[in-house]
Amino acid sequence: MRTIARRTAIVVAALLPLAACTPGDAGDAGGKTKLTIATFGEFGYAPLIAEYEKLHPDITVQNRVTDFDTHHKGLATQLATGRGAADVVAIEEQYMPQYRKAKDKFADLAGYGARELEKQWAPWKWAQGTDGAFVLGLGTDMGSLALCYRRDLFQAAGLPADREEVAKLMPDWAAYAATAERFTAQTPNVKFADSAGTVYTAMLNQSPENYFSQRDDSFIADRNPSVRTAFFLSGGLAAKGQTAAATTFTQAWNVAIKQGSFATVACPAWMLSQIKEAGGDANRGKWDVTTVPGKSGNQGGSFLTVPKQGAHQKEAYELARWLTAPEQQKKLFLSDGILPSEPAVYEDPEVLAHADPYFGDAPTGRIFAASADQLRPNYRGLRDADVRPEFGRALGRIEERTDTVDQAWTKAVQQAQAALK
Repeated sequence: MRTIARRTAIVVAALLPLAACTPGDAGDAGGKTKLTIATFGEFGYAPLIAEYEKLHPDITVQNRVTDFDTHHKGLATQLATGRGAADVVAIEEQYMPQYRKAKDKFADLAGYGARELEKQWAPWKWAQGTDGAFVLGLGTDMGSLALCYRRDLFQAAGLPADREEVAKLMPDWAAYAATAERFTAQTPNVKFADSAGTVYTAMLNQSPENYFSQRDDSFIADRNPSVRTAFFLSGGLAAKGQTAAATTFTQAWNVAIKQGSFATVACPAWMLSQIKEAGGDANRGKWDVTTVPGKSGNQGGSFLTVPKQGAHQKEAYELARWLTAPEQQKKLFLSDGILPSEPAVYEDPEVLAHADPYFGDAPTGRIFAASADQLRPNYRGLRDADVRPEFGRALGRIEERTDTVDQAWTKAVQQAQAALK
């Protein structure tokens, strides 16, 4: 999960006590307006914040960074109590439906002119951040998907290793599963995928609906063929021992990357930096990037919002607007590989020409832009965050050999339904 733009779960313990204070508690020191921005994991904002402070000498900005769960749980508490939220708060896309229903806790950014910026984003991204005329948040990145794979391990298994040939080999997920069979037969000591959960999530993100109906937000996972197909294909890989059971961004995942324990991972643009960090110089040039099975899909992406409790809402909006402007989003992609959700940026010639030497000079700008162009949004229900983990845990039980695929599916549906009661 970025679930994720660089979504390493970095807990900055020294900053956590700030969560107990309202934005105005610390006061505006030295005649400067003090703004705080809260993110989950590193968004690559440090150099941009330094630049913003130079452009606005009357403003000082502090970035509060916590891990994904702490951040979102903390925000819920802060909004409920009316204190503690930062001036600008990042919200991951899966939480946007429920916060749109709590929009009375946030400033309507339309009041500051946000609607004039609508054409800046892909239409589906803009829609995720709005509720009718109300503008809740401004979009940051998106996680259009590609497939990262180990070129050397494909060669060792006697499979094509050229990125164009790999794309032709696995145009869809059925072909991906068939390739896993071929790979495992030749390299039994190496797994084909990092985890069943990663494959499952990538497949779900190519479906217009997942757990809830876009029509009336009713629970449909038990009868949605897209959910069942994704679960049984990814669970089948796990049951056959073709996954490394390494959940993304855990220590086990980092070790598996470093040791070359698996050959493929469906990778959003922001994941490339995580692979580099985990793999180190020893794995430079071994990884490559190609088109994901199914051609596209989105995993992750966030919005910058302004809680109404803040003392400096206009200034907070201006900071959010500047951070999400095309100029800054382009800088983030070129420096950190964080793919913007703004067509003018990911279609920029410099972005399209961007290649990554760590991944064998893969044309990552072109690959992720092509994925973004074909991306179709999928509906996230209001209770998505309540039921989605049940299916992930069920896949984990298959990898642990405690459940068969059928048993895991039945339990996942039952536990998801129970979570909604």
